[in-house]
Amino acid sequence: MLLMSGLKLFNRLGRVTQKSTSTVNSVLRSFSHRNPSSETKIEIERITRIINDHPFPDQPLQPTLLQHIPLAVLSNTFVENVLGRLFAAHSNGLKALEFFEFSLRHSQFSPSADAFEKTLHILVRMRYFEKAWELMATIGREHPCCLTLKSMSIMLSKIAKFQSYEDTLAAFEKMENDVFVGKKFGTDEFNILLRAFCTQRQMKEARSVFRKMYSRFSPDKKSMNILLSGFKESGDITAAELFYHEMVARGFRPNVVTYNIRIDAYCKAGCLGDGLRLLEEMEQANFSPTLETITTLIHGAGIARNLIKVQQLFQEIPFRNLHPDTGVYNALMSSLIRCKDLKSAVALMDEMEEKHIDHDYMTYHIMFSGMIKKMDFEGVSHLFDKMVQNNFVPKTRTVVMLMKFFCANSRVDLGLYLWEYLMGKGYCPHGHALELLLTGLCSRGFVKEAFECSKQVLERGRHLSEAAFRLIERRLLQEGEKDQLRKLNQMIDKLPTLKHLRKYEEIAGFGFFITYNDPYVVNKVIEGGTRRNPYRTVVASLRTRLVR
Repeated sequence: MLLMSGLKLFNRLGRVTQKSTSTVNSVLRSFSHRNPSSETKIEIERITRIINDHPFPDQPLQPTLLQHIPLAVLSNTFVENVLGRLFAAHSNGLKALEFFEFSLRHSQFSPSADAFEKTLHILVRMRYFEKAWELMATIGREHPCCLTLKSMSIMLSKIAKFQSYEDTLAAFEKMENDVFVGKKFGTDEFNILLRAFCTQRQMKEARSVFRKMYSRFSPDKKSMNILLSGFKESGDITAAELFYHEMVARGFRPNVVTYNIRIDAYCKAGCLGDGLRLLEEMEQANFSPTLETITTLIHGAGIARNLIKVQQLFQEIPFRNLHPDTGVYNALMSSLIRCKDLKSAVALMDEMEEKHIDHDYMTYHIMFSGMIKKMDFEGVSHLFDKMVQNNFVPKTRTVVMLMKFFCANSRVDLGLYLWEYLMGKGYCPHGHALELLLTGLCSRGFVKEAFECSKQVLERGRHLSEAAFRLIERRLLQEGEKDQLRKLNQMIDKLPTLKHLRKYEEIAGFGFFITYNDPYVVNKVIEGGTRRNPYRTVVASLRTRLVR
């Protein structure tokens, strides 16, 4: 078992502190001591782990599901929770589809819209668009009540992200004519199409759709707020304000959502004074600020390094008949860290526990980020212990941040342990986290452990990135482990998206290859670009050149 090899690696490194040992023991206890009142949760975790560990498509999955899942527990809630875990774990989309189809065949209940939406989201996130269209067609014929605006939004937003403007419009038309049969598309559907482009910050395309379809659909206030939010997220305050005045000129009066969007735009740009001015204007227009409004301003005051205003806004919350939630505390915590008051931010986490306010993924990310910037290794280690003891699973960007920190500080033992902890919880970390871990392990000669991590990913139906594969390939060849390399290649060849020829193209300035029909590799490169990266447009153009 890889966990045991990880424990051996601790000893080989000779750098295991008492804190590291306590971390290992706490997780081992978490694996063996379950809360007896959480039987359903335990069953969900068990089934999720079975699905993730199953060697699909080498072996059929449904007979295994039939063997391990009592049909009596196959309720809609159970199916939704398992799919939710598979989504959070970045599981193989085809495995999720197999599980959903299993529930369709064997459950005595009609499928829920939530279960369908989760399955669809897992598929399109991995770019299995053909499977997604087939699923939508099946659901449209057999369970049309499950076709919702949310399912439409999931599909269109991913097509807008990974395919072209024309493909997105064609998908919208296909949904209207072939999927949502008998439903007359109106403003709600139009808003979904606008949101698909706005969430991807493709404002040129969003404006084009707006002008093209304005006469066919009657835009409402929600349509205008979606576009305003899109301009805000693109980081262009001038464009956002120009559109706001165009919105008013068209006869649309701003509402609370409109003010919150504009305040957020100014706060993110560091213009706290303008945000506070809009707060006054909002109150003068007889709109009561919401908790979101105050949270945004607290965050904006933190960006402006105005700690006095941060505290004032937080103390005003009870007087506005509002109750602080996790989001407010996260904003306050982030502001304290920006103002270099890490000690108060740590105390704030304890205050949240005393007031029974849950820590969420942002709470942990903010705290880890603040401690890492301060190079507080002891603080990171302590918070990591606490996270593990609470059985909390962080989001992808927190995992990548922690992995980078551990490996860069010669604590690849903790990086390996983080990996094993996540795998034990049924989560398969993002490809970038694997690249960081493989680099750390191979640079220190722990090729066996690197091979095991790579194999775990492939066993769960996930692809290795080209960079990760080339790294492990090179080190296995150097170690003379040709049999292990052959095994990895055999596992890769069995994965669905690599059953045809693999084509590569070198991108000038990047120094690596892109596997066109490997969604992880292409997405990794696209996500790696930034607004200042001149090669981003070159890489993004590959979206429309994927091998289909």
